[in-house]
Amino acid sequence: MVETLSTDLLRVTRCDYCALLLPDADGGGLRVTTLYNPEARGSLSDGTIIPNDGSICGTAFRTGKTQYFENFEDVRYEVERSGSSLGRRIFQRVIDEGLVSGCGLPLLSRNGVIGVLTALNRSEKAFDVDEITFLEQVARQVAIAVENALDYEKAIRDRDKETKQRLYLEEEIRAEFGEIVGDSPALKTALDLVSIVAPTDSSTLILGETGTGKELIARAIHNLSSRRERPFVKLNCAAIPLGLLESELFGHERGAFTGAIAQKTGRFELANKGTLFLDEVGDIPLELQAKLLRVLQEQEFERLGSNYTHKVDVRVIAATHRDLTAMVKQTTFREDLYYRLKVFPIHVPALRQRTEDIPNLVRHFLKHYSKRMNKQIDQIPSETMDALVRYRWPGNVRELQNFIERAVILSPHTVLRAPTAELEPFSAHKGSNAPLTGLEEVERDHILRALDASNWVVGGRSGAAERLGMKRTSLVYKIQKLGISRPVSFSKGIEGPLQPE
Repeated sequence: MVETLSTDLLRVTRCDYCALLLPDADGGGLRVTTLYNPEARGSLSDGTIIPNDGSICGTAFRTGKTQYFENFEDVRYEVERSGSSLGRRIFQRVIDEGLVSGCGLPLLSRNGVIGVLTALNRSEKAFDVDEITFLEQVARQVAIAVENALDYEKAIRDRDKETKQRLYLEEEIRAEFGEIVGDSPALKTALDLVSIVAPTDSSTLILGETGTGKELIARAIHNLSSRRERPFVKLNCAAIPLGLLESELFGHERGAFTGAIAQKTGRFELANKGTLFLDEVGDIPLELQAKLLRVLQEQEFERLGSNYTHKVDVRVIAATHRDLTAMVKQTTFREDLYYRLKVFPIHVPALRQRTEDIPNLVRHFLKHYSKRMNKQIDQIPSETMDALVRYRWPGNVRELQNFIERAVILSPHTVLRAPTAELEPFSAHKGSNAPLTGLEEVERDHILRALDASNWVVGGRSGAAERLGMKRTSLVYKIQKLGISRPVSFSKGIEGPLQPE
């Protein structure tokens, strides 16, 4: 738009030189962008910095008023008196360029002066009063265009900055996750939530089945927070006998109970200024939950056998595979504690909910255990990978990891020999007679519509997998699980289970 306006400006006025001057991002002054200079002599070029002091355009920028001169020699004294050596050099460049008269027009926006439009000529008295008035009207339009362009560029920079920050944070999260591998939407959702809650001190409840990596999520939250230099203390509430759990959490004094031969510091005290990770928090007995709630709310507790109140500053991250909502309804878990823990819930998806990550996980674990066992295994048969993708993995990533470790042990050569036969009884079978749930019926109809739209082609650029935003292997698994068969019209008279293209 600026170029168009400058063309109109040249058509109406007798202008030999036109330039746009905007504040330089790296320092003071105005940076020149030439819009028109057909008889250029090389004295003024794009990128030239015009000082705010000791220059015509600088004065227009500072004052917000049009600066017009019939002959630049009339202002040489003012430039010399400014004491700006840069101003004197720029003034001489203007003279060397053969420019004699002209004006500097401030670009006025709602936020003030954002730049200067300059129109110069190689003859004296270039513009009359009417032309100056016209040029000021043009400058107002240019100001709108420039302001919109600057706002757009700022939005792009902010978006790029946000993207870079998000990618950087994702890399940090990946580094902290260690063994968690994958790019599935379900996993990315969990990682996004980690990046959101990590900088805060809010209590976080990590939900997910056993073996999904809840502890690694908790470590990532801690390591990405301001408490990263402080201790990360963990306690598996299901692994501690109920009679000792209170002592483990809050500590005890010597003689507090039989066998307490020395003072013990509890996990809350150890985690002061840091993070306490309570794994399997759903296994905490009801009578102990009230004391835990008090620490969360008041940040204070007493050791067993002591009346002295200890103040602590601890961020609590809890995790469980149990359905706490159901436990609250059954009165086996305190409702107030549940809501205090569930300030920011994060659901870690089960492996069967991100089957597209299985091939990457298999290769990751294969590389890890091959190196540990000093083996060179770099080939995975396609039928083996298909079997691994079809399997439901009730033990999630931990089960897959253990299975690959066993497979590496059983592989004497470079090809992975995985005992996939033991997975078959637990895999989803094609044509199963088990009734579909309501959600599965919806999923089946959605897949059928995508298959119809793609002429029952599964893979490829126009296939059903592409339309559904799924990996081909994941869609094949879904097709087999849901018992979807190809219609006769698409199978040359033979109706049967759909096979991938």
